[in-house]
Amino acid sequence: MYEVFGGVASRAFRVIWLLDEMGVEFTHHDLKPGSDEMRAVNPSGKVPALKVDGELITDSSAIMTFLADKHGQFTYPAGTIERAKQDAWFHQIIDEVDAVLWTAARHSFILPEEHRVPAVKDSLKWEFERNIGRIADRMEGPYLQGEEITIADFLLLHCLNWATGAKFEHSSAKMDEYAKRIRARDGFKAARGRLAA
Repeated sequence: MYEVFGGVASRAFRVIWLLDEMGVEFTHHDLKPGSDEMRAVNPSGKVPALKVDGELITDSSAIMTFLADKHGQFTYPAGTIERAKQDAWFHQIIDEVDAVLWTAARHSFILPEEHRVPAVKDSLKWEFERNIGRIADRMEGPYLQGEEITIADFLLLHCLNWATGAKFEHSSAKMDEYAKRIRARDGFKAARGRLAA
């Protein structure tokens, strides 16, 4: 049995959604980042964390990769060209989308106020829109790599949802259609439903 630590309105959503899509049972602990309860699980206080067989895995990207490999779903086999392309997408999204949104969040409410530079957000919004446009141009089909959805798509959709909440906009109709298609999935709806629970 898996245990997932972290609130649904955080990067833990990626892990929860993936497990819901896989139809794998898990226990969810809705803990806030930096809370005493979360630090008791992960000394850094960061979310998400996954406990499996008494071992702790941290970082949403590491957890997603582990789960996809372990269950043979939403991933290509290691050592294949398709997997290399999937990994390239995954790392590009972390670098060019997630990191931009995270930097904006840090300068909005995470860093101590005296270390925030709110003016950086205009530059980050420009960078976000540019990067989303580049990703949309390279998409190979209904999903990033064509007909098969992978964990890279889960990551990108989570970032697109995050961007909406953060008021980061883009002008790609293709990306809007992509997001709408993925949000219609039953696994996404199940994970999203946990927000209201």
